[in-house]
Amino acid sequence: MTANPTDNQTDNNIALAQQIARAVDAAGGKAYYIGGFVRDELMRLTQRDELTGPAHKDVDIEVHGVQPEDLRALLAQFGDVITIGKSFGVYSIRGCDIDIAIPRKEKNTGRGHKDFEIYTDPFLGVEAAAKRRDFTINALMQDVLTGEIIDCFGGQEDLKSGVLRHIDAETFVEDPLRVLRAAQFASRFLFDVADETVDLCSTIDLSALPRERVAAELEKALCKGRKPSVFFEVLRKMNQLDHWFPELADLIGLEQDPVFHPEGDVWTHVMNVLDDAAEYRSLVEEPFRFMLVPLVHDLGKIETTEIVKGRIHSYQHEKAGMPLVDRFLRRLTRDASLIRYVENMTELHMRPNMIAFAKSSVKASNRLFDEAINPYDLILFSAVDKASERYEGEREDNLKFLFERLDVYNEFMSRPYVTGKDLIDAGLEPGENFKEILDYAHKLRLAGIPKEQALKQVLSFARP
Repeated sequence: MTANPTDNQTDNNIALAQQIARAVDAAGGKAYYIGGFVRDELMRLTQRDELTGPAHKDVDIEVHGVQPEDLRALLAQFGDVITIGKSFGVYSIRGCDIDIAIPRKEKNTGRGHKDFEIYTDPFLGVEAAAKRRDFTINALMQDVLTGEIIDCFGGQEDLKSGVLRHIDAETFVEDPLRVLRAAQFASRFLFDVADETVDLCSTIDLSALPRERVAAELEKALCKGRKPSVFFEVLRKMNQLDHWFPELADLIGLEQDPVFHPEGDVWTHVMNVLDDAAEYRSLVEEPFRFMLVPLVHDLGKIETTEIVKGRIHSYQHEKAGMPLVDRFLRRLTRDASLIRYVENMTELHMRPNMIAFAKSSVKASNRLFDEAINPYDLILFSAVDKASERYEGEREDNLKFLFERLDVYNEFMSRPYVTGKDLIDAGLEPGENFKEILDYAHKLRLAGIPKEQALKQVLSFARP
């Protein structure tokens, strides 16, 4: 069996952590594993390994009882020491995925996620150091040398029970990002959020958070969550959808035709599609972009839902929703390429299944794939949007048909075709109508017209 490179890297990091811990011990201090590394290792031991994903290649340790300048000198024997924020008291060794921190205290100075003054204190003590963390399951520590677990706040019991519980109400509310972290951990581990933590999170103002940090937590939920919908269900329970995800809140209670959507309102449909999309995210090159599509694909129903002759309809919702999709995305990101991809997929998302159902012409499917930024992803999403037992057979038939048609499209695109140079060589001069002529040449390419024949038709079109 071939070794997993991630496992090898983790083993190397653990070996380095143990070497550092022995040097720290000799200097009169103690080194502890902290954070997600301890949590995920214990989850494996408590048979929750299927929830954690691959092993943590990053290793975080915290060193107690050694002054910062002495710790840096100690670390220098293991390689080139990198300081990660001087006031943070965090170091790393170049070429290794390991962070070495000194216990620290934080003082809130404002409303934002980064509005803190930070003080390092190597003699703070393990309980005070653990108390500054967010949830009990993230406050667990483990002696690097002895393996002893230090659990000051009942984190092991919460791990076994599958509960996310805040440690200290006074310090928890100082960092509003923790609301989103609770939701994304719940989606990744399928944990319940303790009632008291839900109540506390509902009181926290998220408006000062930078969009980049919100998007980062959203990405973790969408790309790592076993059920990404849990992220939004938890935020809904906390009454925390309105600032960052107001369009999603507007889907709650928005009715659909029960003939086509027996699952219920648009919110329920979107959450179901989101979870179904998670089954496909490993098949695409950029999972975050792909997973945003199910989230926004039916926002247009907010604008278009109406009752016509006793039936609920949302005609042209895929086009009508584009301003809402754009507003939603620009609230979270400045990435123009991501925005173009999601908007393109959203606007086209109805057409693949319509073409497959009607067994439309090659010309029609070629036009669709030509409009799509990523035809392969679009086909996968069309399957996601059909993902229910009611459409199981139809979905598989549609996928087969569409992928066969994608092969046809790719074969057509691989053939020689009429270019601008061909037209100039034939005597045409670039001018105001040159783009129109090239567009016509492209239509002939999509229709599979051989280049020699297409060139004659283009020249005839250009010289009426």
